[in-house]
Amino acid sequence: MSKMTILLVEDDTSLAELIATACQARGYALTHAPHATPALAVLKAQHFDVLVLDRMLPDTDGLTLLQSIRQAGYDMPVLILSALGEVEDRVQGLQAGADDYLIKPFAFDELEARLLALVRRKTNTQEILKLADLTIDPMQRQVSRGGKQIDLTSREFALLMYLYDNRQQAVTRKMLLENVWQQQFHTSTNVIDVHISKLRAKIDKGFAQSLIHTMRGVGFMMGVGDE
Repeated sequence: MSKMTILLVEDDTSLAELIATACQARGYALTHAPHATPALAVLKAQHFDVLVLDRMLPDTDGLTLLQSIRQAGYDMPVLILSALGEVEDRVQGLQAGADDYLIKPFAFDELEARLLALVRRKTNTQEILKLADLTIDPMQRQVSRGGKQIDLTSREFALLMYLYDNRQQAVTRKMLLENVWQQQFHTSTNVIDVHISKLRAKIDKGFAQSLIHTMRGVGFMMGVGDE
């Protein structure tokens, strides 16, 4: 993937500087707009791979800005950053046109993982995804390995896609709860282990190479390599 270009719309200058510094260290190109008016001007002048949007802006509500952006035809992935973390808040954000929703405070590593996943997902929407001898067709929701068709439930497919989008990176149970189950600790983390176990039985059982790995004390990772 070429260098990711990010538009950050955030009125908290201290937070924006922290994100900008972290992005620069990782090799990403970030443009910062402190509120809606300059954000719209920048969008007209430059293409961005992904938009990071604060909900509470000084000149307009972030969701109103998001709706305007979608109505104007901009289709880049949008991640909302907000201290508003109730289920209703997240649902409103997604219904307004966001692709993901991250609650403040947050770790930059998680923000980075989510942004990379959003960009990959948009890039790969029409593509057949492959990892070793595993093949995933996102449009048809079909999975096979070594030429053998694998039947997955909707939850297992969503779990597999999240692991694939974040391949070669560790994902925590908290990340899985929020992104696959769309919950914040309202579901026992044991449910995740049960689903991971079932998914592994379908994806890895009978194959010499495991693709889904346990990262002890952290969570799970999908990738080519040893356990």
